[in-house]
Amino acid sequence: QLQASGGGLVQDGGSLRLSCAASGGTFSWFHIGWFRQAPGKDREFVAHIRRGGSTYYPDSVRPRFTTTRNDAKNTVYLQMNSLKPEDTAVYYCAAQRSGSATRLVDYDYWGQGTQVTVSS
Repeated sequence: QLQASGGGLVQDGGSLRLSCAASGGTFSWFHIGWFRQAPGKDREFVAHIRRGGSTYYPDSVRPRFTTTRNDAKNTVYLQMNSLKPEDTAVYYCAAQRSGSATRLVDYDYWGQGTQVTVSS
């Protein structure tokens, strides 16, 4: 089970740190992805961290977003800096054992989302 938290309202240029906490299973076995979904739009990939800690980001968020993991705490973080109004969305974390980082269907578990709103 995954639980995302840390969303909120922030001004243009501000920062937020999201957390994704896991319970049950062996967290360190999973790669973790972050996605976001704005109203009326498809769910969009924003970050991925592998079991060993290597990361991958799309151009739309690199280098503003950084994801890290603390397996001892069963938690993955998404640090978001220089936020823009177009970053406004519900953010989700998801876990996968293998597969493509960007394909939603390759994820085994999803958390509920956390709302991020960036005001201009």
